[in-house]
Amino acid sequence: MKKLFLLFTSVALVSFTSCKENATDKINQENVTKAAERDAQTIVYPSVTFDKVAHDFGEIQNGTPVETMFTYTNSGQSPLVVSDIKSTCGCTVPQGWSREPLAPGASSQFTVKFNGKGANKVSKTITLTTNTESGREQVRISAFIVPDPNAAPVVKTQ
Repeated sequence: MKKLFLLFTSVALVSFTSCKENATDKINQENVTKAAERDAQTIVYPSVTFDKVAHDFGEIQNGTPVETMFTYTNSGQSPLVVSDIKSTCGCTVPQGWSREPLAPGASSQFTVKFNGKGANKVSKTITLTTNTESGREQVRISAFIVPDPNAAPVVKTQ
């Protein structure tokens, strides 16, 4: 009983002496006003438009490297930043893009090199990491790879 009384007394003392100030008195109204104005503004994201979103190389011989260029335009109202471009595999290499902000209405480009290895229909996706609303944009390449007639025949073992 003594322990219970001592616990109750110490909890009561802590609760009565710890909150001498009201927390709302510490809020700076100027900061609240600035935050409300900032939140009321609509964020204007850049938009990107491509000259083509897919490129088909058609039929190519296995192992024949090919490349294409994609041109993109900032069709938004704020600067577009392309921070990275990656492919779904190492056989497709995007290169030559600018990491500098692209002004509204301006265009830029990048090259995609494909090593041409594979069999049958091959499709690869190239993903651009941007400051657009979605945060990423995609283009695709494809090709139908036919066997090299000069290559040694593949022997299957059982």
